[in-house]
Amino acid sequence: MDEIVRYSPKKIDVINLETNTFETKLINDLFKKAGDNYPRINHIVSILDNDRIRKPSAFDIDFQNDNVVVTFDGLIKDTPFVKQVKELLHLLRENFHTPVDIEFACDGDNFYLLQCRPQSYSEDSSPVPIPLDIPKDKIVFSANRFISNGKVSDITHIVYVDPEQYNQLDSLSALRQVGKAVSKLNKLLPRRKFILMGPGRWGSRGDIKLGVNVTYSDINNTAVLIEIARQKGNYVPDLSFGTHFFQDLVESSIRYIPLYPDDPGIIFNEKFLLNSYNALADLIPDFSHLSDAIRVIDIPKTMDGSVMQILMNADLDEALGVLVESD
Repeated sequence: MDEIVRYSPKKIDVINLETNTFETKLINDLFKKAGDNYPRINHIVSILDNDRIRKPSAFDIDFQNDNVVVTFDGLIKDTPFVKQVKELLHLLRENFHTPVDIEFACDGDNFYLLQCRPQSYSEDSSPVPIPLDIPKDKIVFSANRFISNGKVSDITHIVYVDPEQYNQLDSLSALRQVGKAVSKLNKLLPRRKFILMGPGRWGSRGDIKLGVNVTYSDINNTAVLIEIARQKGNYVPDLSFGTHFFQDLVESSIRYIPLYPDDPGIIFNEKFLLNSYNALADLIPDFSHLSDAIRVIDIPKTMDGSVMQILMNADLDEALGVLVESD
């Protein structure tokens, strides 16, 4: 129950028709004003009632006094909505010959398809073989959760935000400066020839201790976005799985990889990431004071002309970041 409440949506984006502006409102504040006007609202919300969460009936919600939680429980369990969406996605996939992303609206009775876009036309979205004989010292990282398909070649730079050092930054200003430094590097480094590796949730906006505070325009030139979940005691941080920028990443063919270095069998060459020469001060001297938290590795200079290659295989649920000789 605690997790249902924790992960339920708390805010909603709306259009204020009086001021003609976009606004973000607390959902419960909006429901207190207009909850009774929403069609099928009992399919959208549940009621937190002491030690249980219950589905309300159509006329059983007191928006002024009830503790309302957005769960979509009634929509999922009591309507054909999920089945209809599944059938629609299957039909669209058959005709587009690729998975699609859709935007839709629903008024409780009618389903309106607003947009439909192929998730990828890329020819390099097929599973890539993962060799078993790669020397361990040539592997920068491995991953085995939520892996997509593809191959990213000729990576010349790694931007590594050290999770431990980032966590030790003790001011909001310093945390925000990390985001600004990443934005500068995004413009300076060769486009689609570098990867970003950082702790937790790239694009965090509220509690930016959870991840680097950036927008899509601050990371749009990277080839791969990697979120790192380092275990802290018995706690493993939540990742965003790229959701802050999902459609932008898809349309730009920027790969996303979640990385869990503490999982059994995972290779995470932290020695390479921490001991290689850090070019941050050379590239952006104004941010040299962040050299402990942000490391920029010029792979060809560090590894005698080698580059990095990332192999991804969704069928095996495996990915490797390996050092290879440059073509």
